[in-house]
Amino acid sequence: MSKFKIVGINFDHMHMGDLLRKAKQHPDVEIVGVSDEQPDRVLPVLKQIGLDESLFVSDYRKLMEDTKPDLAILCPATAEHAIWTEKVAPFGSHILVEKPFSSTLPDADRMINALKQTGKQLIINWPLRWYPSHVTAKRLVDEGVIGDVLQVHYYDGNRGPLRHVADKVVVPEEIANEHKAQSWWYKKEFGGGSLLDYLGYGVTLGTWYMNGKKPLEVTSMVDQPDGLEVDEHSITICRYDIPNSGLSKFETRWGTFSDGWMAQPQPKCGFVLVGRKGTISSYDHESTIHVQIDPEKPAAPVPVDTLDFPNHEPISYVVDKLCKGELVDGPLSPAIARIGQQIVDSAVLSSTEKRTVALVD
Repeated sequence: MSKFKIVGINFDHMHMGDLLRKAKQHPDVEIVGVSDEQPDRVLPVLKQIGLDESLFVSDYRKLMEDTKPDLAILCPATAEHAIWTEKVAPFGSHILVEKPFSSTLPDADRMINALKQTGKQLIINWPLRWYPSHVTAKRLVDEGVIGDVLQVHYYDGNRGPLRHVADKVVVPEEIANEHKAQSWWYKKEFGGGSLLDYLGYGVTLGTWYMNGKKPLEVTSMVDQPDGLEVDEHSITICRYDIPNSGLSKFETRWGTFSDGWMAQPQPKCGFVLVGRKGTISSYDHESTIHVQIDPEKPAAPVPVDTLDFPNHEPISYVVDKLCKGELVDGPLSPAIARIGQQIVDSAVLSSTEKRTVALVD
């Protein structure tokens, strides 16, 4: 049986290294090449994860033509997701784009349309989708343990996008600060800022928990840090057409006290779900979630599920779905991720105009 062929194109986002490492570890996958316009940022990643430098091809078109991959992984700057999807789609492979979906809803629709032309799948990977805590929370929601989800409360972020590279290797704060002026993460035209980096996580998984419900209105506020053109902190409030539901809140932060994958900061990174019959708290990387279904008793710990192959990480999941001829689902599907993008666009508009706005479409 021939191996499933994968290429990696554009290393703007440090998650390319994480995804290639997962591809390298998959027994039925062959990485047949990588490409980027800046070889200096590719070769260290290849060395770090044990891939041969000969895989590098400077011209992505030649790479696609010569290798004819089954799947292309794209990790460009947020504002260039549509550009790179449209560049790669005509070569006829499925495309996995690392989060977020895009910087705008029109760009997200361009991406969807580009893949419609080829009959291949567009897949948007959200790393939070693979945290056992959040998957366990979704299972309990689907089993009706807390009833219909009425509210989603989300807080997430990191100490800053320049404070780590692939494999979560830590970069000292002083070095990270020196690179802010040159980094796309801090440039508005490239889709920088904590809101565009992290809000998509919260509202896309939030939409997953709420089984595709859309809010009516969105209100958002961002900080305005001196000397920067993008935010490092945002708070977004969504109002849904759900009787007696209250409001959902989504908060993003570059500058958490600690990085959640090393030590949970306070506030904790993750989700609190409020349902008609109970509540669930599900925090990043934790081995238990907490469920409260009796108002007279405190929330009880529940061990998180063990995620088994192939449903424990994005590459195995995607390869399994594609090989079976099945559609990806949940947050990785354009249907759910597009609703998340609608909320993100609405939050950007609200924070810019400093007012509550109707959901953008």
